[in-house]
Amino acid sequence: MQAVKLKPRAEHGDGDSDGDGDHGDGYGDRAAALTALRDAFGARVLTSDAIREQYGKDESHHPSSPPDAVLRPRDKFEVQRIVQLCAQHRMPVVAFGVGTSLEGNVAALAGGICIDSSEMKQIIQVNAEDFDVVVQPGVTRRQLNQHLKGSGLFFPIDPGADATLGGMASTRASGTNAVRYGTMRENVLNIEAVLADGSLIRTAKRARKSAAGYDLTGLLVGSEGTLAVFTELTVRLHPAPESMASAVCVFETIKGAVDTVIQLIQCGIPVARVELCDALTIKSFNMYSGTDFIESPTLLLEFHGSDAGVREQAEATQELAHDNGGGEFKWTQNTEERNKMWRARHDAAYSGKRLHPKGRIWATDVCVPISRLADCIEATRRDIEESKLLAPLVGHVGDGNFHLLLLVDHDDPQEVARAEALHRRMVMRALDMDGTCTGEHGIGQGKIDFLKLEHGAAVSTMRAVKQALDPHNIMNPGKIFDQKS
Repeated sequence: MQAVKLKPRAEHGDGDSDGDGDHGDGYGDRAAALTALRDAFGARVLTSDAIREQYGKDESHHPSSPPDAVLRPRDKFEVQRIVQLCAQHRMPVVAFGVGTSLEGNVAALAGGICIDSSEMKQIIQVNAEDFDVVVQPGVTRRQLNQHLKGSGLFFPIDPGADATLGGMASTRASGTNAVRYGTMRENVLNIEAVLADGSLIRTAKRARKSAAGYDLTGLLVGSEGTLAVFTELTVRLHPAPESMASAVCVFETIKGAVDTVIQLIQCGIPVARVELCDALTIKSFNMYSGTDFIESPTLLLEFHGSDAGVREQAEATQELAHDNGGGEFKWTQNTEERNKMWRARHDAAYSGKRLHPKGRIWATDVCVPISRLADCIEATRRDIEESKLLAPLVGHVGDGNFHLLLLVDHDDPQEVARAEALHRRMVMRALDMDGTCTGEHGIGQGKIDFLKLEHGAAVSTMRAVKQALDPHNIMNPGKIFDQKS
């Protein structure tokens, strides 16, 4: 899919032919906005080309779209002041975590101010008895879990990258542990955020449930910065497991691996992680991470619980795998061996690049009902073979979610065209199976057309919410919806 195109913006206030401060793109006088921000924040308003370029792109294949300036606020009040000034001058606002999103979610398509949360990294309050913690949005998942060491608690959402919690909530991230612990949707209890008019709100209290009013927390989780800038989050913590074991199981076919996962879920085995890797992915692991896995469809699994419980889960899974053509099944409780295995999985994007010297990763994902997962993956594999493209396949298959890491030479128009066709067939197949165009990457700028196909008339309702909260479309414009006046 092509990225959404916004009208070209005038740079730093140039091009205002009639002197009214409006440059024809629906936004105000950028020079006046930057002057107001410099008056408030001085030299902290960063406008060098090198810095702007750094903040115009994430880990996706979409081209860079730099903001007009970057600011790193230190607290909620500075965020509020930035947004108030931008609202006054109708200046776009783009929130930025660490830039690990995969659908161009942070690109400043209409320019504006990038609000970088990297200086908002305070862990405000750990409520151990209530199993929750209050953090600023720039706190990363690794930072939080390091802070929690020795407390008997941990934060389980693990998208692979060391993303910020603000960014994870913004894209409704999930990852390898989602099959047991859920996604950010289930683990964010409250958000403090600045809305497009500069007002500061809290969406909930810390109570575990509430029937009071609209679920504003659920509305903001996954909104990709199009409704508000997060300043504080309260997230759910979980008891650290007494014991962990990881396993590797090799299969003759992808279908055998997926059928094992379906039966594992149906039997109620509480697996914490279950990742599918095709043979090409395993080959890339061995090349990049120095592993010695058999290059065949493989399941990577992890079990949490007591020593006895972990052993029972592993043995039950081994029996299911054997019945579905599973071969070698190795499991371990050794921390070093477990970490090496999961490090290889988390480095899948980097290892994939080794397979195509000119290739740039185009990561995409879909999610389908688990009963349709085997059919969807098998059909997608056939499409990959027919396309003659390199496209390692990995998946959080315990919840029906899988990814393609398309390796594409973007200087080769034919290769790009084949990749676009493959991508479209994959997404349309998932929608036909009552699935979704994205399980965890978000819509960003890359899947706008698919959102319309998935939700139909409901997109108008989403747009109405956006219009009500952000009538001048200053919050991360060009994401989720096409640009409309």
